[in-house]
Formats: sequence, C-alpha cells, structure tokens
Amino acid sequence: MSTEPARTADGRVWLVTGTSSGFGRAIAEAALAAGDTVIATARRPEALDDLAAAYPGRAVPVALDVTDPARVNAVVAEAVLWYGRIDVLVNNAGRGHIGAVEETTDAELRSLMDLHFFGPANLVRAVLPHMRANGSGAIVQLSSMGGRMSFPGVGAYSATKHALEGLSSALAAEVRPHGIDVLVVEPGAFRTGLNGAGHSQSAPIDAYEATVGPFRTAFPDSDGTQPGDPAKAAAAILDALAAETVPLRLVLGGDAADAIGAELKAQQAEFTEWEAVARATDFD
Repeated sequence: MSTEPARTADGRVWLVTGTSSGFGRAIAEAALAAGDTVIATARRPEALDDLAAAYPGRAVPVALDVTDPARVNAVVAEAVLWYGRIDVLVNNAGRGHIGAVEETTDAELRSLMDLHFFGPANLVRAVLPHMRANGSGAIVQLSSMGGRMSFPGVGAYSATKHALEGLSSALAAEVRPHGIDVLVVEPGAFRTGLNGAGHSQSAPIDAYEATVGPFRTAFPDSDGTQPGDPAKAAAAILDALAAETVPLRLVLGGDAADAIGAELKAQQAEFTEWEAVARATDFD
C-alpha cells in the first residue's frame, strides 16, 4: 500500500552530504538556485540556518554523520516519507589527510575509509531501491584527482578515493538499465576549506621528510589561494547531470586536467612498453 508524501517538493529532490562548506555548500546553493529542493546534511545542521532562511521550505537542514549506518538509513527513510523520492544523491562529505603510508596509523586509515568509502556505499544502498522504483535518479560521487593518481603524502586519502571510483564504475553499469546515472567528480585544488581545518596529519617520521615534508606545509599554506572556484564546479556538475549522456568521470580544474592528462599518458607509455610481457604469460 503506497502512502502520499508528507510534503510537496519543488523541482528535483537532492540529498547532499557535507553541506556546511566547500563543494557540498556550493552544490546545494546551485540546486536551490535552479529551483530544486535540497535535503542539506551536515554533522552540525545549525551551520545551515542561513541556507534554510534564504530558501524556506526548499533548503532542509538535517543532521547526518555519514559514518553512522543507522543514521544514514534513517535520513533516507525520512526523506522518502517527506517527498516520496530522492532524485539526486551527492556523496560529498570528506576531509583531507597527509601522511606517508608508514606514518599513517590503522585508525587513521580506517577513519578515512569510513568517511570516503563505507559511508557513501551505505547511502548508495539506501537510496537505490527508491530510485529503481521510480526508474530514474542520479548519484554524484565526489572523488578527487587523487582518485586517478597519487603522490607522496596522500596515499591514504587517494586509497579511499580509488576505492570509491572502483565501486562507482561497477555501479554505473549496474544501474544504467534502471534509468539511474552515476557521475564521479575529480576536482583538483579548490577553495573549499579542505586545505585548512578540513584536513588532518599523521605524526611524521624523519625518514620521509624529503618526500612528504614539503607537502605538509605547502598544503595548508595554500588554503585560500587554490585556483578552483567551487561555484563554477557546482555549475559544471549540474550541467553534466543535464547532459544527454552523463559522463562517468568529470575532471574539474586546470591542475587536475594537467595532472590526470599526464598520468594517462604515462600509464599508456608504460603499458605499451610492457604489453609484450603481459601477452607472453598465457599458456602456449
């Protein structure tokens, strides 16, 4: 037996995580400006009071820690009771972390995985039955240029984003027949606060001072001067979702385009150099 939604939604219904600042805030504002309804989640929803005041009835602050599976399920269930649907899920909540692989503790790595991988996976599983029932929907996964490549000091962070991208590639092929799009966003350095208070660091080991040390200071020192504009990123994400064919991956930022482009060329060159070895390992 179906029940009528408790509320009427204007436009699409978005569920966006990590909306107190950065990309989450910019995406929520762009969706609201487009006339849509946004369930804006954050660990501290009072940070969203101004958004709710600017868009009464369409910006709905909700408390959510994405690492709490029970709360994830409750928020999705509540959203469906309110509006009858979730049209767009944006998995954005995250933070940065700096540390060589040896420096990174098990607790630090697991905490990042909970936030960047298991949390989004739980949200995806929670919304998909409703999206499949409606025969439509979109899932936006905020990854990073670190989801395609990595460098000293960001191994743990990149590992979480690589995991998210691997999951999302399979997910996209699985849900496409049900009318659901998956968009993986790969930004470079944007002025989101990630470089400032939005990151943590492992305790340093002297042996990695030459490789990781410079990045420990350069990363936070760049806060406020990053080249990327979050508002332009949000507009690009909305444009990509509106495209006739939604891309699986959307690179954002000139720095990300340069780095990922160079990485793809290097991978192709290495593959070509060793292709004969790969083919020679089959049974005769």
